[in-house]
Amino acid sequence: MEKRIINPPTLAPPKGFNHGILVTGGQLLFLAGQDASDAKGRIVAPDDLVAQFEQVLLNLKAVVEAAGGTMQDIVKLNVFVRDRADYVAKLKPLGQVFRSYFGEYYPTMALFEVSNLFQQEALIELEGIAVVGGE
Repeated sequence: MEKRIINPPTLAPPKGFNHGILVTGGQLLFLAGQDASDAKGRIVAPDDLVAQFEQVLLNLKAVVEAAGGTMQDIVKLNVFVRDRADYVAKLKPLGQVFRSYFGEYYPTMALFEVSNLFQQEALIELEGIAVVGGE
């Protein structure tokens, strides 16, 4: 699989994401929305956005690896948060958690503030697309 990062000079330079990723080869893996649920379906760290974000990434990693991929195979993420201001206030620790899973790679991303998520205690949910395999 080959990925080419697309960041046109006519757009503002991206920080923490890429504007586009062109992929050839591989298989599409659609990632369902993952919240901070543990293996028993309970939300971890009910009042801690950063801890929930880490659990969400662990959940995404489990799905991607079960399909034979890695976190760097994720090309698109949609981030849904209950409180955008809280998310922005915690960008630094969230970024540290993000880099511990993705390194210096950034998929395309969008952030949405929503009034609620499926689980009442969930503060964040991510869903997206990965492209795995293709060798």
